[in-house]
Amino acid sequence: MTIEGQVVLNVRSERETALLALRIAGLVKPGTVLALDGDLGAGKTTFSQKFAKAIGVTDIVNSPTFTIIKEYEGASMPFYHMDVYRLSLEEADELGLDDYFFGEGVTIVEWASLIEELLPPERLEMYIAHEGGEERRFRISGIGEPYAAWCEVLLNEMGAGNNDD
Repeated sequence: MTIEGQVVLNVRSERETALLALRIAGLVKPGTVLALDGDLGAGKTTFSQKFAKAIGVTDIVNSPTFTIIKEYEGASMPFYHMDVYRLSLEEADELGLDDYFFGEGVTIVEWASLIEELLPPERLEMYIAHEGGEERRFRISGIGEPYAAWCEVLLNEMGAGNNDD
């Protein structure tokens, strides 16, 4: 049986998005996979940029929509940023994504639900919904350990009065 946890966080500004990214960055270890989903313009790339900065990436981070995968050096581990929106499941499978997922870095996959079958069984899923203006709703699901426990940490540290559906 897979252990799961979930937290819903309402983020009111880009600054709060950066704080969420910083908090998650403090939890990651090599092999961490963050699976992002949400509508166009929901904030997947913005979150990825804030996260990259939080783990010490100094390069400019932009959407890998056409390059599919971009690799960056963080302060303590590599950062792999993927956008699989334009890939079929078969094309994604041919890329050897396991080398990234189970490697020495941390991976963010934008549009992750499109390749769900290829994702590792343990991961942190984040669905970002645009709520108007700069406000976003992050539905974060931890699948397996340590990700399920991370949801509890995020709720305790960032979610006071913030976990309603």
